[in-house]
Amino acid sequence: MKVNFYTSQREYNEKKAEFDNAIKSVIERGISTLGKEVKDFEKAIQEFTGAKHAIGVASGTDALVIASDILGFKEGKEVITSPFTFLASTSCIAKHKAKPVFVDIDEETFNIDANKIEEKVTENTAGILPIHLFSQISDMDKVMDIANRHNLRVLEDAAEAFGMRWKGNGETYKHSGSIGDMGVFSFFPTKTLGAYGDGGMIITNNDELAEKARMFRVHGASKKYHYDYIGYNSRLDTIQASILLVKLKYINEAIKKREKIAKLYMERLSDCEGLKIPKIKGDQKSVYYVFNILSEKRDELAQYLKENEIGHSIYYPRPLHVQKCFSYLGYKKGDFPVAEKVSQKILALPIYPEIKEEEVEFVCDTIKKFYKK
Repeated sequence: MKVNFYTSQREYNEKKAEFDNAIKSVIERGISTLGKEVKDFEKAIQEFTGAKHAIGVASGTDALVIASDILGFKEGKEVITSPFTFLASTSCIAKHKAKPVFVDIDEETFNIDANKIEEKVTENTAGILPIHLFSQISDMDKVMDIANRHNLRVLEDAAEAFGMRWKGNGETYKHSGSIGDMGVFSFFPTKTLGAYGDGGMIITNNDELAEKARMFRVHGASKKYHYDYIGYNSRLDTIQASILLVKLKYINEAIKKREKIAKLYMERLSDCEGLKIPKIKGDQKSVYYVFNILSEKRDELAQYLKENEIGHSIYYPRPLHVQKCFSYLGYKKGDFPVAEKVSQKILALPIYPEIKEEEVEFVCDTIKKFYKK
């Protein structure tokens, strides 16, 4: 049995008429940048997340770069973040000549260890960039407490965290990205809410930051040909917005399906020696965007899955502090031992709403066979 890590065809075939009509409507009415569907989608995101403002941009990476610029993460300022993430979470800091300052990760969640953040705060620290990865939000109670006491800006990288909500010690659940000063989403095709190409979003509850973001995405213009800032060319595509509007209607159903699949993995693999499943920490509503395991003999297992035509991925095989592009920061192997250890064991299994139960069973049976060899 062949099991893809992800496929878009099943969802498209299920909702073909809706997707086709959405795209057709945009084309028939006449293509425009930041068209009606973009505005409708931004409003829908505001309603879904509870954020006051939502600003559509071309990608999650652009959202990070623009938000970092607006928040003053530049020109030698220090920004505290995690080395165990995708490049964009740190390159957005380096792009503006700020200095990424890494903190090791929590061994059970793989997110930034919030208990280690404050020791890295200096008089030159401008902000904190927590990354909500692997089905859960970072400890935002601790992040915001440190930020408030040291007058730091917080940029939430919620690229993988759409639908996740954090309560912690608070009274209500707050959507990822809406807790700090600004937050970002990615609508890369594999995401929980994914487009048919690139797309991103900045959210904030701050009117001034939102106004800047809207200008920054169109070259820094307050109106056509009137430039208040040197900005960017980064707009969410109208056709992608039309596709995302269709998908957003079914997002809660999709999240429930992901949870069902994750629970099936946990049940079937709970007695499998050699595996460890990450824990969800804190009072929050998680979303299983990916399903990771920590596995002994990870590379051998990955090869065995490949031989059995089972898709998989490794997020992430090499932490950023030992990447060549960040060698100028002066970090070395051994500086962040938890991130380094996890990078050698982590493995992501197929999970998306349309995956079939028998496919998940096959994945689990194959993994068990490997460890019985």
